[in-house]
Amino acid sequence: MIITAFLSVGSNIGDRLQHLKLATEALTGKGLVLSRSSSVYETEPKIVVDQPWFLNAVIEVATGLDPLALLHVCLEIERAQGRHRTGSPGPRTLDIDILYYGRQTVETPELRIPHPGISTRRFVLEPLTEIAPEWVDPVTGKTVREMLGDLDDPAVVRRFSDPLTPPFGPPSRVGQ
Repeated sequence: MIITAFLSVGSNIGDRLQHLKLATEALTGKGLVLSRSSSVYETEPKIVVDQPWFLNAVIEVATGLDPLALLHVCLEIERAQGRHRTGSPGPRTLDIDILYYGRQTVETPELRIPHPGISTRRFVLEPLTEIAPEWVDPVTGKTVREMLGDLDDPAVVRRFSDPLTPPFGPPSRVGQ
């Protein structure tokens, strides 16, 4: 079955925009079909604030991969672009997070879906609202637009550039 998933991509080291573009190319090379991309946003860092600002975007993909296989593809692409996960939320060449996998919830030691930080992160909700404002979070029952409206996060999130690639075609609505 084909599932609609939303992924957050971010970078704050090196050619940040190029890292995001390479990530989308690599994802399509792994058999994912990209449906939409938000604009790219420049965002101030959270948690570890003494680091370069990030570029972030959210992409919608259609995939036949199960959630853990999708996670492993994301981690493989991060490693290929020089990401070394240390457990610290410090600087990184690339970060790919699975935000949603259809309407499913996943709770394993390796993976939690929906991503547990969605409702507290402006750098995720702003771009996600751009492409899927009426998407309903399966845990809270709120739309992405409602979660953004409820957010108490003063972080700076400003539009940096157009979406990562030209329009991909109609969004997938299979297996949501």
